[in-house]
Amino acid sequence: MQSGNVDLATSANSTHFGRHKQNTSHCRLSGFDWNRTWYTDKPDLTECFQNTVLVWFPCVYLWLLAPFYALKLYCHDCGCIRISTLCTAKTVSQPIESQYVLVISLSLPLSPQVLAICIIQLERIRGCRSSVFLFLFWVLVVVCSLVPLRAKIQLEVVLNLHTQYVIAVPLRLVVKGYRTPLEAGDLWNLREEDTSDKILSDLEEEWTTECAKLQQQEKTMVAAVALGTRLPDQAQILRKLQKEQSSGFCLLRTLARNLGPYFLTGTMCIIFHDFFMFAIPQVLSLLLGFMNEEDAPLWKGYFYATLMFLLSCLQSLFNHQYMYTCFTVGMRVKTAVMGLVYRKSLVINSASRRTCTVGEIVNLVSADTQKLMDFVVYFNAVWLAPIEIALCLFFLWQHLGPSALAGIATVILIFPLNGFIAKKRSKLQVQMKFMDGRIKLMNEILNGIKILKFYAWEKAFLEQVLGYREKELKALKNTITWPIAFAMFGVYVLIDDKNVLDAQKVFVSMALINILKTPLSQLPFAMSTTMQAIVSLKRLGKYLCSEELKDDNVAKAPLSTDGEGVLIDNGTFSWTKEGPPCLKRINVRVPQGSLVAVVGHVGSGKSSLLSAMLGETEKRSGSVSIKGSVAYVPQQAWIQNATVQDNVMFGREKQKTWYQRVLDACALLPDLEILPAGDSTEIGEKGLNLSGGQKQRVSLARAVYRKADVYLLDDPLSAVDAHVGQHIFDKVIGPKGVLRDKTRVLVTHGMSFLPQADLILVLVDGEITESGSYQELLSRHGAFADFIHTFASNDRKESVTETAAQRGRTSLGDTNSTNLQGMEPMSEIDEEQVPEDLGKLIEVDKARTGRVRLEMYMEYFKTIGMAFIIPIVFLYAFQQGASLAYNYWLSLWADEPIVNGTQVDTDMKLAVYGALGFAQGIAIFGTTVAISVGGIIASRHLHMDLLKNVLHSPMSFFETTPSGNLLNRFAKEIDAIDCMIPDGLKMMLGYLFKLMEVCIIVMLATPFAAVVILPLAILYAFVQSFYVATSCQLRRLESVSRSPIYTHFNETVQGASVIRAFGEQHRFIVQANKRVDFNQTSYFPRFVATRWLAVNLEFVGNGVVLAAAILSVMGKDTLSPGIVGLAVSHSLQVTGILSWIVRSWTDVENNIVSVERVKEYADTAKEAVWTVEGSSLPLAWPQTGTIEFQDYGLQYRKGLDWALKGITLKIQEREKVGIVGRTGAGKSSLALGIFRILEAAKGAIYIDGVNIAEIGLHDLRSRITIIPQDPVLFSGSLRMNLDPFDTYTDEEIWSSLELAHLKNFVSNLPDKLNYECSEGGENLSLGQRQLVCLARALLRKTKILVLDEATAAVDLETDTLIQSTIRQQFEDCTVLTIAHRLNTIMDYTRVIVMDKGHISEMDSPTNLISNRGQFYRMCREAGLV
Repeated sequence: MQSGNVDLATSANSTHFGRHKQNTSHCRLSGFDWNRTWYTDKPDLTECFQNTVLVWFPCVYLWLLAPFYALKLYCHDCGCIRISTLCTAKTVSQPIESQYVLVISLSLPLSPQVLAICIIQLERIRGCRSSVFLFLFWVLVVVCSLVPLRAKIQLEVVLNLHTQYVIAVPLRLVVKGYRTPLEAGDLWNLREEDTSDKILSDLEEEWTTECAKLQQQEKTMVAAVALGTRLPDQAQILRKLQKEQSSGFCLLRTLARNLGPYFLTGTMCIIFHDFFMFAIPQVLSLLLGFMNEEDAPLWKGYFYATLMFLLSCLQSLFNHQYMYTCFTVGMRVKTAVMGLVYRKSLVINSASRRTCTVGEIVNLVSADTQKLMDFVVYFNAVWLAPIEIALCLFFLWQHLGPSALAGIATVILIFPLNGFIAKKRSKLQVQMKFMDGRIKLMNEILNGIKILKFYAWEKAFLEQVLGYREKELKALKNTITWPIAFAMFGVYVLIDDKNVLDAQKVFVSMALINILKTPLSQLPFAMSTTMQAIVSLKRLGKYLCSEELKDDNVAKAPLSTDGEGVLIDNGTFSWTKEGPPCLKRINVRVPQGSLVAVVGHVGSGKSSLLSAMLGETEKRSGSVSIKGSVAYVPQQAWIQNATVQDNVMFGREKQKTWYQRVLDACALLPDLEILPAGDSTEIGEKGLNLSGGQKQRVSLARAVYRKADVYLLDDPLSAVDAHVGQHIFDKVIGPKGVLRDKTRVLVTHGMSFLPQADLILVLVDGEITESGSYQELLSRHGAFADFIHTFASNDRKESVTETAAQRGRTSLGDTNSTNLQGMEPMSEIDEEQVPEDLGKLIEVDKARTGRVRLEMYMEYFKTIGMAFIIPIVFLYAFQQGASLAYNYWLSLWADEPIVNGTQVDTDMKLAVYGALGFAQGIAIFGTTVAISVGGIIASRHLHMDLLKNVLHSPMSFFETTPSGNLLNRFAKEIDAIDCMIPDGLKMMLGYLFKLMEVCIIVMLATPFAAVVILPLAILYAFVQSFYVATSCQLRRLESVSRSPIYTHFNETVQGASVIRAFGEQHRFIVQANKRVDFNQTSYFPRFVATRWLAVNLEFVGNGVVLAAAILSVMGKDTLSPGIVGLAVSHSLQVTGILSWIVRSWTDVENNIVSVERVKEYADTAKEAVWTVEGSSLPLAWPQTGTIEFQDYGLQYRKGLDWALKGITLKIQEREKVGIVGRTGAGKSSLALGIFRILEAAKGAIYIDGVNIAEIGLHDLRSRITIIPQDPVLFSGSLRMNLDPFDTYTDEEIWSSLELAHLKNFVSNLPDKLNYECSEGGENLSLGQRQLVCLARALLRKTKILVLDEATAAVDLETDTLIQSTIRQQFEDCTVLTIAHRLNTIMDYTRVIVMDKGHISEMDSPTNLISNRGQFYRMCREAGLV
C-alpha cells in the first residue's frame, strides 16, 4: 500500500513543482481573469494563478497538517513494517525521475517532496499501512496539475487511485473465493484492535466501575426506603423498570466511551457524503440551464457532465468509508457484548441464575447483539435524516417558491406516521419475549429428549413450542410497515398551476425529491432499529447488572499443617436474598486431613452445605473459611464435550504415572478398555454416551487428578455399583486411599462407609442435629442410632468381604450402562490399528460449499405458494409501469410550449399526474403487504418442518449433534427467515424493477446510450457473480463458526459451579474469546468484500451518469430539455439503485443459506412413525404384560459390535425380573430395545403376542412405563411435569404423589401442584426429582414397568419405601429391574445375568446362588451370601 502512494505522485509532481521555476514576475495583481476562464469557448486559468495558487495549495496543506499527523503516528504505534524492494525503488526513483523537482526542492523552504518521503518512512516505522493523509496530498497535487496536463494525467490518476484503494486488498480474496470455495484457513487474521483480548481489556474495567456506581445508587435507594414504609406495588415495578433503563444506559455509555472516537470518524465521512449529494442537483440545474441556452459553448456542457461524475464518485467513496467504519464498530460491539455476557455467566449468583435460563442467555448473545450491530449502522440516520429533509425542502423552496409548502405540509404529516410506525415496531419487544420462551423450551427439549421419547411426550412439547411460535408470528404481523410512499404523492404534486413548469424546475425538483425519499424511508427504519436496540440494551443491562457471588462468602487462607481445613462458624445460608434459609445455625470444624461424612434424608440440605462451603449460597450470617485449594465433585456429574483424558486433566499438564494411578483408583481402566478409542474417545454433550456410573467416576477422577487440599464430594458413590463403590472408597476416599492426607467432606447414603469416617454430621431440615464419630453417635441412642439399627440388616451387602483373591477374579466397572458404544473389549489384533476417527462422536457443524442451489429458492417459494407469487410479480410490474408513465408525463409537460406566460390544460395534466402517482402508491402498498404475509407463511412452514424433523429423529442423532448446532438453527436461522429474507426480497424486487425503468428512460432519451449501458450491464453481472460466490461462502463459514460459541456458552452455564470451584474461569474465558474471534474472522472479510463490491459497482453506475450527460450534451441540438432532464435525473439514481440491488440480493442469498441449514435435517435418518393409521391395537393393550424375545439382536450403529445377540426369552405376566451384569453387558440395551429407542437388528419382541415393530412408536411407548436413571424435569409447573397432556384429575395426581412419598413436600410448597420447576428441575434436590419420576410411573400405571437404576440418588430409608411401594402398587404388573443394589431383587421371581450381550444365567435368585455361578460370585462380593 505504502509504495502505491508514492507511485501516484511521480508523474503528477514532475509537472507540478517543475512549473514553479517559470518566471512569475509578470503576475498581475489579480491572479484570476473571468473572461479567460469562464466567458469563453476555450477556458483556461491564468499562468500566474497556475504558478502560485495551484503550486502552493498542496504544499500549504502538507506543511500545516504534517506536525499533527506526526503526533498521531507517535501516539499510535502498531509495530514496524519491513521495507519492501518496491517501496525502496519507488521512494528513490521519485526525485530522480524529474530533475526539475530536485532543483525546486532546494529552492523551497522545506521541500514537500522530502517531507512526504519522511512521512512515508515514519508511517512504515509506526506500522501504518495505508495513509489517508498522503493520499489526500497526492490527490490535491494531481487535481492542481490537471489544468496544464489535462488529458494525460487524468486517466493515469483515476486508474491509479482506483486500483490502490478500492480494488487491491479484497480482490485477492474475492478471486480466490470465485475459483475454489473458501475455507477458514484462507481468511485474514483479525487485526489486533479487533480481537476480544484488546477490546475487553479496556472495556471490562470501565464496566466494572459503572456497575459498582449503579449498585451504590441501588443501595442508597434501598436504605432510603428502609427508613420509610414499604413501597406500594406500582412503585416497586417502577423502580425495577428504572433500574433496567439505567443499566442499559450505562452499558451504552461504556461502549460509547470505548468505541465512540472511531465511530465519529465515520460520522465525519457521512457529513462529507451529504455535502456532495446536495451539490449534484445544483450541477444538474446548471446542466439543464446550459441545454436551454442556444449559444452556450459546448465545453461547459462537458465540464458539468464531468463535474457530476466526479461528485458522484466522491459521494460513493465517502459513503462506503462510513459504512466500513460502522460495520467495524458493530463487530467490536458484538465482541464486547459477547465477552461481557460470558464473563458474567461465570460469576452470577444462584438467585439471578434462576431468573435467566440458558436459552435466554443464548438469545442475548445471538439476537440482541445483532440488534445492537444494526443500531450502530443506522443510528446516524436518526439525527441526519431530519437535517437532510430540511435541506431538501430549503432547496425546493428556492426552486419552486411557496408551492414547496405543499411538500413541507406533507412531510409534517409524514412525521406522526413515522412515529406511529416506530410505535408499532416497538411491539417487537413482545416478539423477542416469545422467541426467548421458544428457545428456552427448545433447549430443555434437547436436554431431555431421551425422557420425551421414553414417555412418548413429543406431541405435548411440540404443541407448546408451536404455541410460542404462533404468538411470535402474531407479534411480527402487527409490525408490517406502512409504506411511506403513500404520503409521497403530496410531494410529487407540489406544483401550483400558475407557475410555468420548465425542465429545469421539474427535474431539479425531482432530483431533490429523490434525495428526500432516502431520509424519509430511512427515518422509520432508523427509529425502529433504535427502539429495538433500546430494548436489547435494557435486556443486556439487566443481565449484566444482576447479582453476583460475593467474594467474601468464603475466606480463603493458605494451607497450614495444623488447625481446621474447613470452618463454618454460626452460619445461616439461603439460596436467595429474600427466600427462607436453607441452612440454619451451622457450626462445622473439619480438622486438617480428616474425613467427614454428611448424612440425612432427601432434601435435608446436604448439597446446600457443600454449596455454602464453596460460597455458592447467600451468606446471611456467620463466617466460612477454607484453607488451601478446593476440588469439588457435584451430585450430578458435569462432563464436557471433550475426550475422557481432557475431562480428567481439566486443563492441567499430563503426568503419566499419576494419571494412570488416578484412573486405576477411580475404577476407570475397565471402562476405557470398552470405549472404542480408550481415553481418547470423545464424550458427547453432558456425557451422553457414558452411563451414570461412568460419568460420576470421570467427575471424581477430575477432582483426584487436581491434587487439591480440600475435597468436597457430593454423593459420588450413589451412581455406582456396591462393589465399585467399595473399591473407590478404599482406593480414593478412605483412610488408605490416595486422598488420605487431604481434608474430605463426603455426602453419602452408604452406611458401610460411616465407621471409617472421623466425624459424622447428621442433617435434618437444614440443621445439624447430631455430630461425632460413628461410635459416639451409636452410644447416644439418638435418631442416628435408631436409623442405623433399622437399616443395618438391609445394608449388609455393603460390608464387602475384603479378600484380594475375589477382587482379582472379577473385573471392576459398574453394571449400569447406557454406554453408546456398547462394545466388547478390543481383541489384540484390533488394538494396533485404531482408526483416526474411532473415538469421534460429535459431528462438527459443516459449511456447505459453492453458491446456494436454485432448489433452495424454489423450496422457499414453494412454501409461500404460487398463488401468492404471481400477484406479487404482477404488482411490482404494475407499480414500475405507473412510475414510468408519470415520469414520462412530467417530461412531456415540461416541454409544453408557453403561451402568454402560462401552459394550457394544467388541471388535466395535474389530475393525470396525481392518478398515476396514486396507482403507484396502491401497488407499493399491495406488494409490501403481500411479501410480508408470504414471508410469514414461509417461516411458519419452515419452522414447523424443522421442529418435526428434529423431534422425529432417533436418539443417535441427538448423541452426535451438538445442541449448539440445533439451537443455532432454532434461534439465528429462524430469525433470519422471519425478518431478513422478506425484507431483502422486498428491496431486491423493488430496485430491480426500478433499474429496468431507468434503463428504459435513458435509452428512450438517447438510444445511443445502449452502447454504454450494455457493456456496463455485462461488467455488472460479472462482478456480481464473482462476489456472491465469496460472500455466500463467508456467510456459511460465519454461521458454522457461530455454533461452537453457543455450545460452549451452554456448557459453561451448566458447569459454572465446577469451573469456579476449580478456579478455571480464566481458561474458559480464553476459550470463549478464541471462539468469538474465530467467528469474527469470517465476519470481517464478508463486510469488507461487500464494500469492495459496492464501490466498484457505484463506479459502474457513475459511468451511466457520465454517459447520459455527455450524450445529452452531444445531442444538444436534437434533444428537448424535458427528455434530457428525465434521462440525467434518472441516471443519477443508478448508483444508489445498483448498490441497493447488490446489498439486498446478497442479503437474500446470504439468508437463503438459513433455509438451506434449516432444511439440512430433513434428510437425516428418522425413527418409525408415531402412530400407525387404522391400527387394530385394542385400547387396553397390553392386558397381561407378557414379553417374549425371539432371537433378538441389537446394534448401536451400523459397523459397531452387537450390543445384544441371540436373546430368546419369555417373561410371564405379573413376573418380577431382575437384570444384572457388568458394564457393557447389555442390561440397558434390553430396556432400549423394549422401548424401540433402538430398532432390532434381527429377531423380534412380542408384548401380549403383538410384534412391537409393527405398531406406532407412541402406541408402544405410551402404554409401557420406565423410571429412568437420570431424573429429568422441564421448566413449568409440577403438574405439567407429571401430566403434560392434562389427562388425569387432581385427585389422581395427589394420590400418586402420596404413594411416591412426596405429598408432604408438595403440600408445603407455596403453589402446590402449580409450583414452577426451574430449568432442568434445579430447584428440587436430585432425590426429589427421582421421586417425581416415580410419581409419573404411578400415575400411568401400565402393565409393564421398567426400572433403570431408579433409586440411585436416594437414601436407604427412601429406597426401602420406594421398593415397598413398587411391590404393592405394581403387584399385578410385569416389572423389569436393571439392578443396582442387589438386595432389591433378592425376592424377585427370576434374575437374568447378562454378559457381553447374551444371557449367561437365568433362574430364581436362590437357584442361581446354589448353582454357584456368576450371580453367586456377585452376591458374595456384595456380602449377601
